[in-house]
Amino acid sequence: MKDSHGRTIDYLRISLTDRCNLRCIYCMPAEGIEQVPHESILTFDEILRFVRIAAEAGVRRVRLTGGEPLVRKGVEGLVRDLHAIDGIRDISLTTNGILLAKHMPRLVEAGLSRVNISMDTLDPEQYREITRGGNLEDVLAGISAALAAGINPVKVNAVAVRSLNQDYYAFARMSVDRPLHMRFIEYMPVGDSSGSCGQGWGEQDVISCDEIRAQIDARATEEGVDGLVPVEGSSRPDGGGPARYWQFPGAAGTVGFISPLSRHFCGECNRFRLTSTGMLRPCLFSDDEFDARTVLREGTDDDVRALLQQALGAKPEEHTQGDHANATQVGMNQIGG
Repeated sequence: MKDSHGRTIDYLRISLTDRCNLRCIYCMPAEGIEQVPHESILTFDEILRFVRIAAEAGVRRVRLTGGEPLVRKGVEGLVRDLHAIDGIRDISLTTNGILLAKHMPRLVEAGLSRVNISMDTLDPEQYREITRGGNLEDVLAGISAALAAGINPVKVNAVAVRSLNQDYYAFARMSVDRPLHMRFIEYMPVGDSSGSCGQGWGEQDVISCDEIRAQIDARATEEGVDGLVPVEGSSRPDGGGPARYWQFPGAAGTVGFISPLSRHFCGECNRFRLTSTGMLRPCLFSDDEFDARTVLREGTDDDVRALLQQALGAKPEEHTQGDHANATQVGMNQIGG
């Protein structure tokens, strides 16, 4: 599929649920959210139908997100059925890692290609504060389980927030001895979660990836080790995302930087997002969305194809600097990040 700006769209992110087993302070209020009625959530059969049609049009990669996708029953079966769709070459999962060790063997057997694990701190107490009760050891066990299962690549994502004073250097050094790919994502004050559920975060808490990398290199100098060097060609971890990768010399893994605010990657955007309620979104930073759920429940396959073409035509060339502050009345837990 080509959008109106000539970009190839071959990557579909699918939110399986708006529910989560954590209450991260930048994503949800402490009391949680009003849950979407069950009948409003896409069924697995509806997801599979949509992906089959999207694959015919050129989608090759599928990422399952949430909320937390592993809280929805039957994810392994969905992965197996997605894996069987002609044209789908890559199935990945974004998870907070809490349940990953339990599910990992069956996910690999079903055909999961890659996994991204969200972990915003290496300090157990700070992790409990950020997630409002999560256990860091469960996430670390999930990372080890993914590596032991032979998943490649295993990526760890940390949202960088200035107020949290995260130890970026300690995160980056995780990539030295094991083939982990540590990625830092610039904090985005988006929509209703702007202000981060009462934390008072805003533009002042956005820390650019260039600044994060400079801090890592400064610590490396203090520790007497070589700093990060760019990763080129086949040394880059597989994936359809926009990260720029660096590496400590001789390290088993890499350090990636995802900079949606300080360095737009709109010109390389290759994705659509399908929300848990079946809304197809051409751009994360836009309120434009197309009702795939109704078309799937009432329309023909040709109607679904027509919807995909509508969404292609609506995909913007780029988002502006202010879009993230005003965009989307739908929570990130529902869109899927």
